[in-house]
Amino acid sequence: MSTHAKRERLLLADLLETAGPEAPTLCEGWTTRDLAAHVVVRERRPDAAGGILIKQLAPRLDRVMAEYTEKPYEELIQLIRTGPPRFSPFSFKPVDELSNLVEYYVHTEDVRRAQPDWAPRELDPVFQDALWSRLERSARLMGRGVPTGLVLRRPDGQTAVAQRGTPVVTVTGEPSELVLFLYGRQNAAKVELDGDENAIAKLHETKQLGI
Repeated sequence: MSTHAKRERLLLADLLETAGPEAPTLCEGWTTRDLAAHVVVRERRPDAAGGILIKQLAPRLDRVMAEYTEKPYEELIQLIRTGPPRFSPFSFKPVDELSNLVEYYVHTEDVRRAQPDWAPRELDPVFQDALWSRLERSARLMGRGVPTGLVLRRPDGQTAVAQRGTPVVTVTGEPSELVLFLYGRQNAAKVELDGDENAIAKLHETKQLGI
């Protein structure tokens, strides 16, 4: 049975192929070629991917990223589409779903929403619930650096606290949109913000959301 992560992986590959290597993305400073290289390095080069989170390893990550961005664009897309090698933990379906569901969803929207004619897509309730489950687990980590209290709220009233403190800003939207907001795509996420006006302004401008 196909997982949500696999579906988003294939959709991302298709979008990258259609957009071409020089299209913009929501990742500041990255074209679709850069984004494709990032996805491949994260999944296939664990010796370098640690630099995403660990500053001391960032120089090695930069070198490997530069190497992969020089590869043929079609090769990068094929590596994304075919998935991780057998020896990778990502090759196990439960690990793939846990680790890549949000990763591939966010990067798919990074490509889609950077285009001028993009439109929201309808996501089924099961997928929305899966995103909400990941959001509940990661909210505190992703929101730890924001300069105000932050509460995430689904339309049905379920909430997750991303940052304690005052004043509090409540961000309301579908889980798919809240994920984008919490991962630093504030301006692209279709959400409503309620709270102190100055706090809302700071939240829109902060670079501290996400990893």
